[in-house]
Amino acid sequence: MQNSNHDMSHRVIHMEDLYRQKTVEHNDLVTSVAKMDKVPLKFFELAVSCLDTENTPKNNTVFLSKKTLFSFFKAEDNDKHARFKKALTTLHRQSIFEVREVNAKGKLNFKIISPISSSEWNDYDDIVAIKFTEDIMPYLIDLKRNFTQYLITDLMELNSKYSIILYKWFSMNYNQYETYKDTMKRTKNQIIQMKNPYIEIQELRRMTNTVSEYERIFDFEKNILKLALGEVNKYTHFTVTYEKVKKGRSIAGIQFYIDKKTVKNSLPYKENDLEYIKDKAQQEQEQQDLFNKAIQNKYTTLLGENLLIGFRDMQDIPKMANLQKQVYPLYDDLKKLRGVNGVKDHINYVATHKDGAEPQMQNIVKYLKRSIEQYLKIVKIQNID
Repeated sequence: MQNSNHDMSHRVIHMEDLYRQKTVEHNDLVTSVAKMDKVPLKFFELAVSCLDTENTPKNNTVFLSKKTLFSFFKAEDNDKHARFKKALTTLHRQSIFEVREVNAKGKLNFKIISPISSSEWNDYDDIVAIKFTEDIMPYLIDLKRNFTQYLITDLMELNSKYSIILYKWFSMNYNQYETYKDTMKRTKNQIIQMKNPYIEIQELRRMTNTVSEYERIFDFEKNILKLALGEVNKYTHFTVTYEKVKKGRSIAGIQFYIDKKTVKNSLPYKENDLEYIKDKAQQEQEQQDLFNKAIQNKYTTLLGENLLIGFRDMQDIPKMANLQKQVYPLYDDLKKLRGVNGVKDHINYVATHKDGAEPQMQNIVKYLKRSIEQYLKIVKIQNID
């Protein structure tokens, strides 16, 4: 990779960074036809999330850690390097966006865009360089209006390209709703339509690239709608339902209803208790402080690289706060006794011996705490001897 090992001016995206990364795209790209499969599409979205949207990167290039890529795609097998190369090759050779734009005269213009120009990596470091084409950049950088942003971690668990496409479209509509709901810039009906968008069935088929597939509405509903909404509802911040809208005897379109998930207050009767509110606010602040420290902590990176925690864990504020409070101080104790390599060796050992421990790992904080406590006892005995 030319000069990449010696040029420290570029920013390499690591796993802990992705919690804060958002993908930002022009709405024309969100509603475009993505002529690619799930893996290259997710690969593209991950690369886009690495962009600083207000500053065009040098040579239109972003840099990712290989470990981040493997963690994002949950690639744990020995064949992960070959699959990584195959995904990139597919992204280069077969993947395009068919973008449809409305010009100043209200007429449609069409573009076919290849998104990635080149990719570079080597055998001796952890960096992958991905270069975007000049044609795709106006849809990704310095966007002042008509753009959509969403958390890249919301896409991580989605296993269908239709789920990704619809999730982005839901995000576009719901973001518009959140922008205008408290303003007078749109009518009440327009705002409701943003939260509950309607789409004609032919437009939905165009966007999902299924114009000539699943011709029966039963098959389309089963393989596109139900599959995609099942994943969106399970893995993202949205809860979406829908109903089919008929015109005569045919299905003309789909009416969606989008809601954002919220955490319910389990003690509503205390909402007006000032002492409870004050104490709760203090606890939440302390938890948030612990969470912020955990996200920045080097031990979080080690756990992620060893696939002991994932992106969903990193979005769980109580879980990360408890790791920072209960586990990481014990790692500090081990570091004093065995150095940072001792901590790395311990975490690697736990990762490579986790088979059969899946039930216990459901409570990852408790599992890691017990593992390090047991190991510290052994280390302290060895040090005495």
